[in-house]
Amino acid sequence: MDTDALFMCLSSSACAATQISTAFIIGMLLFLVASGLSLIFGVLNVTNFAHGGLYMLGAYFALSTFEVTGNFWAALVVAALATGVVGIILERLVISRIYGADLLMQLLVCYALTLIMDDAVRFIYGSEYKMMGMPQVFDLPPVAIAGGFVPSYYLFMIGASAVAGLALWFVINRTRFGKVVRALAINPKMVSALGINTTLLYAAVFGVGSGLAGLAGGLAAPIRTLTPGMGLSFLLDSFIIIVIGGMGSIGGAFVASILVGFIKAFGAIGFPLFTDGLMFVIMAIVLILKPQGLFGERSAL
Repeated sequence: MDTDALFMCLSSSACAATQISTAFIIGMLLFLVASGLSLIFGVLNVTNFAHGGLYMLGAYFALSTFEVTGNFWAALVVAALATGVVGIILERLVISRIYGADLLMQLLVCYALTLIMDDAVRFIYGSEYKMMGMPQVFDLPPVAIAGGFVPSYYLFMIGASAVAGLALWFVINRTRFGKVVRALAINPKMVSALGINTTLLYAAVFGVGSGLAGLAGGLAAPIRTLTPGMGLSFLLDSFIIIVIGGMGSIGGAFVASILVGFIKAFGAIGFPLFTDGLMFVIMAIVLILKPQGLFGERSAL
């Protein structure tokens, strides 16, 4: 543990600003993945262990589109939409068959899907690392904030993730579709009795959750190395987030994502060998004090 380095960073506005921006970058990307995971669990009651694979697909969809068109915006849209479509197909063909199944069955099925997606990517793109590179539109000088310098693309990532999160919150809490989805999470039989096509709703919710993972992958593609299996670490962090924030809570996923982002950003300076350990310690404390998570109520969707 290097507390001196951590204290020196906190006492320097430039270092603190840089690490805070890093915390938000990590946190907002994790929020996109975790919110989709939380949405799927909250409505479908499925612990989607294949969610990291969908994040990976989003990154590769963005890479392919960018290589063909040279247009980053098109790559971002395709990453979200194509991953959402893949999610709908998986939900109809596979996931819908394990609704109500025990956790072990869900784990086995989703792990199989993860292996299939990893091997499919390995077959199409190969096992070597790939880089998308920074889009030309973001080839700009870094922005000075409190003496620190933050690349413009990082600011775009934070803003885009925040907009996507607010849009999800608005749809869930302020639209008729969101009211139906929340009712579906509480009493699906009653929603079906009202003549609403619950099969279509389940597919739509899984598609939206998958699309959020794809959007996160597309946003991460310019700054991350792409390789089969890249979604595993994000999946583990996302599960920690939804356990801390509360299963099925979008607001909880946001708070926990930012918390994890700060732990990773400042932990890399103060306790680089115990950053992941600290996340698990905090998760254990939350589970002991509030087993349902900080905001863990199903109605919190």
